[in-house]
Amino acid sequence: MDQTTESERFSASTKRRSPSRGWRFAVGALAAAAVITLGVRATVVDFFYIGSTSMESTLNPGEGLLVNRLAYKDAEIQRGDVVIFDGRGSFLPYQRPTALDSLAWALRLAGGDSVYVKRVIGVGGDTVSCCGPDGRLSINGVPVDEHYVHVGDTPSDVEFDVHVPEGRLWVMGDHRSVSEDSRALMGAPGGGMIDTDRVIGKVAEVVWPLENKRPIDGSSVLGGLPLAE
Repeated sequence: MDQTTESERFSASTKRRSPSRGWRFAVGALAAAAVITLGVRATVVDFFYIGSTSMESTLNPGEGLLVNRLAYKDAEIQRGDVVIFDGRGSFLPYQRPTALDSLAWALRLAGGDSVYVKRVIGVGGDTVSCCGPDGRLSINGVPVDEHYVHVGDTPSDVEFDVHVPEGRLWVMGDHRSVSEDSRALMGAPGGGMIDTDRVIGKVAEVVWPLENKRPIDGSSVLGGLPLAE
């Protein structure tokens, strides 16, 4: 004869259900945290690793970057800024982004093979040329001292004289001798100019490894030059 009391049966049932409830809570919490993380990375700040040498020694392979996605919400992109951008339609001239592709990338459901990091040299309305009689790059006729260029490199091994349309950017890597940038695409659709709408954000600082932690503020480098007339 079963003499198990009602309270004992209830207690046993509760014990059986508790682990299940705990797992459901844990899974739910992890899912919520993942959604919040993806939302923050897609709209506020993001994290990228450097995998190439094109921006040495400003940014070095293996370093992790904190990218401010809100930097240009209420401000214009400045000369000298180091930016992350989607190169489809410019650096990848024959690839056109779709709304679905962009959403998948923003939510980290697709890879970042189309993403690049470079320094903004010219903005809409600027004329950028290189190299002058003194060997320097000039913007709107003003020669520039580019202290960020990799030691041993010249401002450019390729001569150019370009006018940057409104809404576009002329970008270059700091390690000029190895960087494939706007110079390499002058004959391609878009002429290597980056559409400002394809800029993902501004590189704010190096955050990894911790011993290399430092801010990246390049706008003061070229921002004081006169605008095109």
